[in-house]
Amino acid sequence: MLVISYDIKDDKLRTKFSKMLAKYGAIRLQFSVYEVNNTNRVIDNMLIAIEDMFSKKFSGADSVIIFDVASVKLKKYGNAIHRDVDVVYF
Repeated sequence: MLVISYDIKDDKLRTKFSKMLAKYGAIRLQFSVYEVNNTNRVIDNMLIAIEDMFSKKFSGADSVIIFDVASVKLKKYGNAIHRDVDVVYF
């Protein structure tokens, strides 16, 4: 699982970046924070897309941080608790 946090100054680039993350199955946690919990292949393809399509367009004012949380213990509160629980409707 990855957590991606970004602060991109240019509106158009920020929108394209957000749409690209959603295309790879990222779930918006907060306005500029996404959780990506997908197969390694999909995650690798997303990271390649970030490198190839976006990294050269980022300015010195932009910030993108990708956290690999596979080996870190997480503690969730609030709505985040329910993300990992299957919901069964009758």
